[in-house]
Amino acid sequence: MAVMTEEKKHMRTVRSFVKRAGRTTEGQEKALEEVWPVMGLEIKNGLVDFNEVFGREAPVVLEIGFGMGDSLLEMASCEPHKNFVGIEVHSPGVGRLLSNANEEGLTNIRVYAEDAVEVFKQCVPDNSLDTLQLFFPDPWHKKRHHKRRIVQPDFAQSIRKKLKVGGYFHMATDWENYAEHMMEVMSSAEGYKNKMGDGQYSPQPEWRPVTKFQRRGERLGHGIWDLMFEKTE
Repeated sequence: MAVMTEEKKHMRTVRSFVKRAGRTTEGQEKALEEVWPVMGLEIKNGLVDFNEVFGREAPVVLEIGFGMGDSLLEMASCEPHKNFVGIEVHSPGVGRLLSNANEEGLTNIRVYAEDAVEVFKQCVPDNSLDTLQLFFPDPWHKKRHHKRRIVQPDFAQSIRKKLKVGGYFHMATDWENYAEHMMEVMSSAEGYKNKMGDGQYSPQPEWRPVTKFQRRGERLGHGIWDLMFEKTE
């Protein structure tokens, strides 16, 4: 029987996402070529200074997994006084967001096309985020896949370092079991408090747009659960 090398062991890191195949349109390709140099951020450039990146001092909202980018675009358009950073590994989604943000003339969006865990490790300064958003992540609904869910105790503590005191982690899902998992993990996490009170879910805020994944969940008869946890220390 072959012995697994240390290198192969390292390569088998559990990921919380699957990099989906998808065709990039001509407009998206053009945006990836022409707009990326302005709005794109890369891990290889290391730790960032958000004030320098955006050319101003403003609250920073970071969203993990923005999909096709429509809801992030809407938030950035409606809240020009905030700086928005999106992370997404799906190239068509990145291209669509860049294209639409450029078309609307938005200057308060920046994008990483990288694994969020690595972005947090290498690029996001401690105590720099006012809000972290995770809307409708892959639920990994089969029990044997629950270990792949991004919301885990270690993740809660890694992102707590990046939030400012008083900043908060906002999650949303249309899978009740994942909502319960999120509530359990975050309620037990040191240094957080539930903004709605112990064990309470949040009404969907008016400023959170309805996403494509939410609409799909609602068509399937799923409920919608929002959770907001504030960093206390």
